[in-house]
Amino acid sequence: MTLALGSPAPAFVLPDTSGALHAAGGAPATVVVFTCNHCPYALAWHERIADVARDYAAQGVVMFAINSNDAERYPRDSYAAMKERVAREPQDWPMPYLHDATQEVARAYDAKTTPDVFVLDADGLLAYRGAPDADSDDPGRHAAWLRAALDDVLAGRPVATPLTEPVGCSIKWRG
Repeated sequence: MTLALGSPAPAFVLPDTSGALHAAGGAPATVVVFTCNHCPYALAWHERIADVARDYAAQGVVMFAINSNDAERYPRDSYAAMKERVAREPQDWPMPYLHDATQEVARAYDAKTTPDVFVLDADGLLAYRGAPDADSDDPGRHAAWLRAALDDVLAGRPVATPLTEPVGCSIKWRG
């Protein structure tokens, strides 16, 4: 089932790499990004997504990076590997990196790829879903689609382009 634009985003409570629990809600806008440690697309877009988290924090935007991949088949995406990555590169993580061990959150959002970006408005309704920008290989794109969606949500406008095609590696499902 696909999460429809304008519908309430699924609630979640997930641990970050230090064990602290996080839940969406209460922000003027929330960004949920499904990502991982091994996918070249996720890695290529990571710094642009982190820059968005830094640039919009003063406006109250909250961003969560969520790893839902099957760690048995992809050990680089294990909770231990997530902790190691954040410890090794703390400046690269201006947002909590959450572990979706059961994959329930990824299923509830109908996440397809790493990355797959969801922007929620202040009421927790889905306002944007897709890629950060048009080209993972071009850092000059600056996550333009994500930034435009946030600008619209923060201004109280409908998102001009609410859907783009998420591009990346598939979520690595169990079984």
